[in-house]
Amino acid sequence: MSDRSDLLQIVKSVVKFGDFTLSSGKKSDFYIDCRLVTLSARGLLLTSRMMLDLIRPMKPRAVGGLTLGADPIAAGIAIESARENAPIDAFIVRKEAKAHGAKKSIEGPDLPKGAKVVVVDDVVTTGGSTITAVERLREEAQVEVLCAIALVDREEGGREALEKMGVKMHSLFRKSDLR
Repeated sequence: MSDRSDLLQIVKSVVKFGDFTLSSGKKSDFYIDCRLVTLSARGLLLTSRMMLDLIRPMKPRAVGGLTLGADPIAAGIAIESARENAPIDAFIVRKEAKAHGAKKSIEGPDLPKGAKVVVVDDVVTTGGSTITAVERLREEAQVEVLCAIALVDREEGGREALEKMGVKMHSLFRKSDLR
C-alpha cells in the first residue's frame, strides 16, 4: 500500500456522521476529526512526509498555522525536514496574543521580515482559521506566505477564500476523496 492510500484509509476512518456544528458555525451531517489522524504516530508521519514533499521545492524557512490543528503537522514537518538535513522550523499562531511575558501571538524561532513560510491546517472548510493565520503572519511578522496546505479540504469555499487573498491552497485530500 502506498503512503497516500494508507493515509487516505486513516482519514476515512475518522469521518463521523451525525449532526455537527463546525468551527465556522456551519451545520454539517459529517465531521472529519483530523486530530485523530495527526496525533496518531502513523497518521502524523504520513501527513508530515506528504506535506514536506509538497513544500520542499518552495524552500520555506518555516511552517505552521493557527493552533491547534496546525501544531502537530508543523512539528512533524520540522522533524522530517531535519532528518533530511534540510531543516524547516515550525511556528504556532496563537488565537490571541499572550497577556503576559513577551505577549507574542506567533511562537517559535524568530522569523525575519520577508521570510518565506507555509501555512498548514488539518481541515479547511471556509478557510477562517487559515485566513487568520495568514493575516497575522503578514501583518505582525511581515513574512511572505508561499501557500497553504490542508490535510483535508471540505470543498466548502476555503480554497476560493484563500485564493482571493493571493494564497494558493493545496490539500492532500478533498471531501470528494473520502467517499
